[in-house]
Amino acid sequence: MIELGTTHQHTFSFTQEDVNLFAKVSGDNNPLHLDAEFAATTQFKRPIIHGALASSVFSRVMGTEFPGFGSVYLKQTAEFKRPMFVDTVYNAVFKVITINADKHIAEISCEIFDAETGKKTTEGVATVMNKEHF
Repeated sequence: MIELGTTHQHTFSFTQEDVNLFAKVSGDNNPLHLDAEFAATTQFKRPIIHGALASSVFSRVMGTEFPGFGSVYLKQTAEFKRPMFVDTVYNAVFKVITINADKHIAEISCEIFDAETGKKTTEGVATVMNKEHF
């Protein structure tokens, strides 16, 4: 069983091909994500990763690693605090902040940090049900 305060970390990065595929699947073809020339004219100076792609790591981890298989994702909040870029290593950090054992539901804080600078790029809270782990 996973207990209150349990933490988990996941290191990841996205390639430009990942961003391109996400744009195709989501339909979000904003040149800010896809066109280096356009992005160079923005405050970011280079293409940024879609916020929804960045937070998709939360779904990946919840469903496969922590708490893992059998998880039902009930809710997710996300605040995008800084831009994220391709080919940059990030650390996602998860911490169980509440557990309702009767309903097998937990709230898990979800944060993403730039691995090199330590700056937080994304934060939120997920609500997850898993009968085997809570």
